Amino acid sequence: MSSTFKLGTLALAVNIALVSAPSFAAENDVSKVKKEQIERIAVVGSRGAPRSVDDSPVPIDLIGSEELERSGNTDMLELLKGTVPSFNVQSNPISDAASLVKPANLRGLSSDSTLILVNGKRRHRASVIALLGGGINDGAQGPDISVIPTSALKQVEVLRDGAAAQYGSDAIAGVMNFVLKDDADGGSLTVRHGSYYEGDGDTTEVSGNIGMALTDDGFANLSFQYKNADATSRSEQRPDAQGFIDAGNTNVEPLAQVWGSPEVNDDITIFGNFGLDIGNDREIYMFGNFSERDVRGGFYYRNPHNRGGVYSNDDGATLLIGDLAQAGGAERTCQPVNVTTGNVLTQPDYIANVANNDNCFSFNELAPGGFTPNFGGNIVDTSITMGTRGQIDDTLSYDVSGSVGRNESSYVIYNTLNASLGPETPRDFNPGNHVQLEKFFNIDLVKELEVGLDLPLIIAGGYEYHQETFEVTAGDTESFTAGPYTDQGFSIGSNGFPGFKPSSAGSFSRQNYALYLDVEAQYTEDFLMGYALRFEDYSTFGNTTNYKVTAQYNVTDDFSLRGSVSSGFRAPTVGQANYSNVQTSLDDGILVDSALLAASNPVAVQLGATELSPEESESLSLGAVWEIEGVHFTLDYYNIEVTDRVSQSAKVNLSPADKVKLKADGVPNVDSIQQVSFFTNDFDTTTQGIDFVANYSTSLLNGDTTFGLAYNWNETTVDKFSAVTGDFKVSRLENDLPNHRATLTWSQSWDDVSMFTRANYYGEYQGVHADSSGLSKDADAAVTIDVEVSYHVMEDFKVSIGAQNLLDQDAEELDFGPDTPNNLLGGKYYETSPFGFNGGFYYVKATYNF
Repeated sequence: MSSTFKLGTLALAVNIALVSAPSFAAENDVSKVKKEQIERIAVVGSRGAPRSVDDSPVPIDLIGSEELERSGNTDMLELLKGTVPSFNVQSNPISDAASLVKPANLRGLSSDSTLILVNGKRRHRASVIALLGGGINDGAQGPDISVIPTSALKQVEVLRDGAAAQYGSDAIAGVMNFVLKDDADGGSLTVRHGSYYEGDGDTTEVSGNIGMALTDDGFANLSFQYKNADATSRSEQRPDAQGFIDAGNTNVEPLAQVWGSPEVNDDITIFGNFGLDIGNDREIYMFGNFSERDVRGGFYYRNPHNRGGVYSNDDGATLLIGDLAQAGGAERTCQPVNVTTGNVLTQPDYIANVANNDNCFSFNELAPGGFTPNFGGNIVDTSITMGTRGQIDDTLSYDVSGSVGRNESSYVIYNTLNASLGPETPRDFNPGNHVQLEKFFNIDLVKELEVGLDLPLIIAGGYEYHQETFEVTAGDTESFTAGPYTDQGFSIGSNGFPGFKPSSAGSFSRQNYALYLDVEAQYTEDFLMGYALRFEDYSTFGNTTNYKVTAQYNVTDDFSLRGSVSSGFRAPTVGQANYSNVQTSLDDGILVDSALLAASNPVAVQLGATELSPEESESLSLGAVWEIEGVHFTLDYYNIEVTDRVSQSAKVNLSPADKVKLKADGVPNVDSIQQVSFFTNDFDTTTQGIDFVANYSTSLLNGDTTFGLAYNWNETTVDKFSAVTGDFKVSRLENDLPNHRATLTWSQSWDDVSMFTRANYYGEYQGVHADSSGLSKDADAAVTIDVEVSYHVMEDFKVSIGAQNLLDQDAEELDFGPDTPNNLLGGKYYETSPFGFNGGFYYVKATYNF
């Protein structure tokens, strides 16, 4: 019902685009738009009247629903990666909680450096903090974009410019605004099924949308998506596991450790968008979602000879043997067993002293082939926003709204054990929950003033209140308890992810409020400038003030210049400031247990931790927009300096004195912990790059044709760091993502048939395996091809076939040199591949519109 209002002032108040059109990449399809006499406008990033993308003082991508639906992928992150070259997503096959919520990067910055909006309103964060996968997203806590289905979207706006002075924290890299459909009639139903060329990862999705009238003056638009995806495996047998098989151990799995995408079950999302005209240029609105999914992925293999705290405590020289009598208070009678063969199960001393001795046990009896935990959980995401907006008079508009968003991660670790419980240990555990709860209240006012300029002066002001709570719920008792065999050297807690103890549970909250002022002046018909100032005050670390200045100058009718300069900030999340846990990771190919400590922990302080403070940024962008004989071009340079970036420190080896302090602080499983890390503001970076876009529309092959080229060069340099950060983290920040990315698209349509083809170029990058500096190399550039062909069986029904990575381009194969087997840990590819490691994917889908 927003069409009943004055488009300009209403859009100013809500900061969203109100008109959408399909596009291929940043600011494209302009020739076709002009041909159809439809002006593509956007407001995100500016509080001036809605303007065409060409007239925007900052670069904006508009991605329409048709563009999103043309891709065969069912993950919103992957859809955006194929459309915006400066947007990167990495699918780490073994990544702890990051398996549940994949992080993403805009312009080479961390996932929580991009602000996410829905219908112009701030989106809450996920409860997951990424702790494995290293590099750029190490320790990041961003929103879960994957819960947003394409069926719910009218368009996506991507502002590629720092905007913290307008929107607040997290907008250092830019802003992504997901605009929900608001149709009052019609709808669609889509069924899609696909599989990887390797024959795994089968994915089935059913999605739909329906628009209904809400009385004569409103709309109710509902969307849903239901999806299941099988796991994938790009693995080989580990040499140590194969050695046990060769030695006669028949209990080892054919693939002891799996590198691949996790299994996703019952992934359901429901979005609703409602609006009602209440007369006198006023409207009330409401939108929200419910989303839930179950995820289960692989973890590292536990060797049955040398896994510390379970099978051995001297790297496999002798077995770790539990004595039942000693656990009950009697003297120890169990005799040691030296591991002298490739299969201890066949050794006579093992058979006599363990297998045939009721008083003595080892975990070789319970899990004789070793074991590989699976990590997963249940994710529930909900949100609701309600508000009213409209005109107070012809020159003054308002928007008042409130929002609540909640994301809960309930963790599960399967096929593991709490060694300290001995033979009575369960094999599956619930280590606990994380909950992220956020509440928002916003008041926005926009005033138009006639001051003798070419257009009215726009003055916008607003107030925002934000409360953020991060809650930790204790796990089941078996997941963290110290059992009766603790004193015999057996590790405490569910192996791989010990549960959160009651002493670590609790809620941690922070409040902040913001005041902003924006001014936009059209000095002449060809010259626009905008000014923004934002003051924000936090209950934890104090206040910050940020600014932004933008300009757009039309040199000719077909050529214009634009630019901006701004400051920005990103507040450390409440989770980053208070979270602690124990995780199992690889250190140069060896499994170690490491503790992540809160920065306030005494051991962390002793090792150099200080209270977290905000990241701060200075951004500069310069660009041009021009058109030559029907070919539309944009070129933008950007430079982003970020100081005091927040990340997880390098892992520091523990001393015996450190362990005593950790025990006193309630950290579980201390005796088996070798290393600790903590969050820190410990390095500064400079990120610079160029975005280039060219588009051309014409008639070709007796049909309508559009070509699009989008290119991004992005380079990050670490300007300052200390030993707390570590040299390898610096290398990951600078080299994990390719410096060069490009897409070339060709869209062709006839009466009943349409085709979409995209070539994706990925430049050289650093291939990293298992987060290890010793297992990394420079990986080659690659090209992948995506194709979709659709046929309209009838006017309202079409079928499509397509493929992503049509030519099955493999990720970079592991190559550790002559002295290290490439399948050391069972993998085949470096998992930092920017285009994934699963290979080609084909699919079919059918869509019915009504």
